[in-house]
Amino acid sequence: MSMWEYANPKLFMGWTKPVLPWSFALAGVCLVVGLVWGFFFTPDDFRQGSTVKIIYLHVPSALMAINAWIMMLVASLIWVIRRHHVSALAARAAAPVGVVFTLIALFTGGIWGQPMWGTYWAWDPRLTSFLILFLFYLGYIALWEAIEDPDTAADLTSVLCLVGSVFAILSRYAVLFWNQGLHQGATLSLDKEENISDVFWFPLLVCIAGFVLLFVALVLMRTRTEIRARRIRALEARARRA
Repeated sequence: MSMWEYANPKLFMGWTKPVLPWSFALAGVCLVVGLVWGFFFTPDDFRQGSTVKIIYLHVPSALMAINAWIMMLVASLIWVIRRHHVSALAARAAAPVGVVFTLIALFTGGIWGQPMWGTYWAWDPRLTSFLILFLFYLGYIALWEAIEDPDTAADLTSVLCLVGSVFAILSRYAVLFWNQGLHQGATLSLDKEENISDVFWFPLLVCIAGFVLLFVALVLMRTRTEIRARRIRALEARARRA
């Protein structure tokens, strides 16, 4: 069976039904373990004190805010190339989840930044590009709601997603593009020497796994809801023509 066949709405509804509860369960376990471990069983940082523990919310949410948009981009490109309706609905389903992650990242970043920088907000390259990414999320959601024809909405939001991906990339690599700015470099790296201490590293990885699983579970659930809503609209349109 081709992987594209799993994008068939009927097959998608079938295989996601048993996967969904397991995704939520694993996400819950990882989040509880990671957050409890990180907040209550790790020491204070010698410079930042207990403030460093915001990392267990800020880093995973910021990571998923960017990756959610990248997932939307991939799904949108699949729609443009293959015209699979499930991919367009999955992109639409991911947007509200991504915007919540972006809000969490901006909010926790402000809390973390105030004692470190002396201000809740600075027009730092990464912060600014992240704010613009948040606005793109809002615009993407608004565009879906503003256009009545779903295929036209999917086409236009795909273009918007492509443009917004520039800011998703800037949000990830802004510290590397510009030397100026208050925001630190990457907390996690494939280079072991650049990572944070293991005492913070391991619970952070568990939290990231929890956020990833939560994102997957929420997107699957919302995509299933979008498919049902599309079916209802199709039945209503058929009834009006009858």
